[in-house]
Amino acid sequence: MLTWTLIFLVVALVAGLLGFGGIASTAAGIAKILFAVFLVLFLISLVAHLAA
Repeated sequence: MLTWTLIFLVVALVAGLLGFGGIASTAAGIAKILFAVFLVLFLISLVAHLAA
């Protein structure tokens, strides 16, 4: 999941450098959502591991 976040982040950066603002903002938005999902799943996994 974190790999997909990094891929979308790189796509957003490259698109932004090349002047494709719409694609860059969309890719950055997707990267933010994926990172939030990754963070929530990581915290759930961490709490489950500490509770066991």
